[in-house]
Amino acid sequence: MKRVVITGAGTINALAHNVSDTYRAMQEGVCGIKPLDIRDVDRLQIQIGGQVTEFEAEGRYNRQQMSLYDRFTQFTLAAAKEAIEQSGLVFTGDLAARSGVVLGTAGGGVSTWDDNYRAVYEEGKNRVHPFVVPKLMNNAAASHVSMEWNLKGPSFTVSTACASSNHAMAQAFAMVRSGMAPAMVTGGSESMLCFGGVKAWEGLRVMSKNACRPFSANRNGMVQGEGAGIFVFEEYEHAKARGAEILCEVSGFAMSSDATDIVMPSKNGAARAMAGALKDAQIDASEVGYINAHGTGTAANDKTECAAVADVFGPHADNLMISSTKSMHGHLIGGTGAVELLACIMALREGIIAPTIGYEEADPECALDVVPNEAREAKVNVVLSNAFAFGGMNAVVALSAI
Repeated sequence: MKRVVITGAGTINALAHNVSDTYRAMQEGVCGIKPLDIRDVDRLQIQIGGQVTEFEAEGRYNRQQMSLYDRFTQFTLAAAKEAIEQSGLVFTGDLAARSGVVLGTAGGGVSTWDDNYRAVYEEGKNRVHPFVVPKLMNNAAASHVSMEWNLKGPSFTVSTACASSNHAMAQAFAMVRSGMAPAMVTGGSESMLCFGGVKAWEGLRVMSKNACRPFSANRNGMVQGEGAGIFVFEEYEHAKARGAEILCEVSGFAMSSDATDIVMPSKNGAARAMAGALKDAQIDASEVGYINAHGTGTAANDKTECAAVADVFGPHADNLMISSTKSMHGHLIGGTGAVELLACIMALREGIIAPTIGYEEADPECALDVVPNEAREAKVNVVLSNAFAFGGMNAVVALSAI
């Protein structure tokens, strides 16, 4: 089995349009959750979100590209450019033939669905653009990344609701570790902040109207976000031989299914995924210094996740730092694990733990060190990134300093 490292990272999210500015925002505890600026927002009960602002697609992409790129694809391509350029890889010859793309998204082209349903049902049009299907399909972003960067190896999209990105990164990791691919572009993206996307989530009655406050006793729900996080996973010796800057090592992963309920999380399923990631990475629980929590800010998720952490880590749970950056950038649904992986890399490389902002009141059912409100300097060598999704889909990634 080969070692796998990360040699490139890129992002666009509600906090910033690149990795360095995202780190800075996380360190400063910036809140990117603001009033939504979307069509028919006055018809929504939920009018806040982690919306990407000042992103001018028309200036980045030509007319033909705009007819093919839904907003989630636009975000993906912007983040992929940053990640691949940082990695320094040029995909030609055998490297291009064997390297590929695995991305996660829950909804794919939701804005395209929304716009075209409006055109047909509200405006009475009998035609839609001939490229609506290739624009809205879940694999559109992965396909365009493969074409843009000449990636001819295994390329596909994973869709497991809020665990999509972690599942995608786990697949990319497995391919590089097995020797199937020398490098993989991976991560995820989402853009559901349109009228239909928000209205659908309203129906679940799990949304907050004012703020995302994970682990705080007065939390009252999740807040949607949008954006992308893209990474280059590369075989360690391959990266070392070319003198690449290595951001960290991907040490292990695990996946589990609750097999209990379509929306209610299971402590046992979450615990099995975390324990499995430690076992896969051959890491003792006592070595973990930080967990980037799924931490949605709902009553059910937060207490279940804290209970699972306590079960897996035992007495060491009292020494762990666990924070939810969803409090800052919102819940990116299928793209959330990818953006949250940045907080894990920041912890390993810069020794700064991103905070859980909006924390106001201690909850005895979430009695862990949730790094409330302010970032913290701390040296950690091993971190976990949790993602637990509707449908009981759990995926946990372990990272290590190198």
